[in-house]
Amino acid sequence: MFASKEDHKTAEQISNSSNIIGKGTVLQGSVETFGNIRIEGKVIGNVKTKSKVALGQSSFVEGNILAQNAEVEGELNGNIETTEVLILKPTAVVNGDILTNKLIVETGAVFNGGCKMGVAAKEIKIEAANGQTKSLKQEGAKAV
Repeated sequence: MFASKEDHKTAEQISNSSNIIGKGTVLQGSVETFGNIRIEGKVIGNVKTKSKVALGQSSFVEGNILAQNAEVEGELNGNIETTEVLILKPTAVVNGDILTNKLIVETGAVFNGGCKMGVAAKEIKIEAANGQTKSLKQEGAKAV
């Protein structure tokens, strides 16, 4: 019921970790992480993180993304859901629905799908390596 200082320190270290899927890499399967993830290669599967997803210019994702924050420069064929901010850069191509609290679309970005903003965010649950489920609940802003 009560988390020790050691548990908080471990959780902080996990959430500060960074993962990179490099250019030329093809990953088939879903990715779940507590830390940030940057994708420059190709992912065929879903991506879920409690932190930030960054899709580089050379990236291609065929699947859904669930993250706290996301920045897209590459191509996404699937839905994307962020609990805080989604940024679509000028080279971004998104073919799917968007569910986010805040959306920034820069000139040149291409988006084909539906969009809902300002909705209450759902809880992001990620299974830890030891089989325990940990979650991050963000309070979404209410639509004005």
